[in-house]
Amino acid sequence: MATPTPMATTDMLPRWLQRDAPEPSITVGERDLPIVIRRLDRARRMTLRLAPDGREVRISMPAWGRTAEALAFAETRTDWIAQQLSRVPDAEPIGDGTLVPFRGEALTIAHQPQAPRKPRPDGSALHVGGPIHSLQSRLRRWLQEEGRALLSEDLADYCARIARPAPRIALSSAQRRWGSCAPDGAIRINWRLVMAPDAVRRSVVAHEVAHLVHFDHSPAFHACLADLFEGDLAAANLWLKREGRGLYGLFG
Repeated sequence: MATPTPMATTDMLPRWLQRDAPEPSITVGERDLPIVIRRLDRARRMTLRLAPDGREVRISMPAWGRTAEALAFAETRTDWIAQQLSRVPDAEPIGDGTLVPFRGEALTIAHQPQAPRKPRPDGSALHVGGPIHSLQSRLRRWLQEEGRALLSEDLADYCARIARPAPRIALSSAQRRWGSCAPDGAIRINWRLVMAPDAVRRSVVAHEVAHLVHFDHSPAFHACLADLFEGDLAAANLWLKREGRGLYGLFG
């Protein structure tokens, strides 16, 4: 008679199958990163991304997918995750002398507590006063205000070129998307693009405006975008691919 196979004990089960297991995570080098799993009804395959600030690994998968498969998939991508982590800028405290990217240039903060609180660019310097503890939040608001003004001008310009009224622009804080165009024509642009070179920022706005004409990524859409944008699309896309993650360094 065959010997019965012993039942698996808790120690024998994978960590993600244990009833009292912690939230799933993955070890990459010396770091233990949480894994966030999203099940999407429209997803047809599994995709993995690293959060822009490097704090977590994000997996999107079909609604019927198994957690164990997602975690096993992450384990096969540790080299890629490590490579992406190496590109995440280290967080630095913001203060006098900190470099802040603005329209593709680096401005050096010149902080004097008694000076006006609103940031004021002057050449390569960014003069700002007020208490140091609120400096980061005030800089973020200033960049968003500048971004809204610039993006509104970009949007009005491109919409005029296609003879369409410009919709009201909304600022986005998305972690993975630079821009979006909804079926109703509402356009959202990531405010961090105010830190990128002007041509890069405008390329994203032109992309979303082209969707007002062609709500897809068909050859007709790409032809429209190429005609609409005055710069080098390939160069703008390459800049975002190489440098875009750095725009999250100071403000997350």
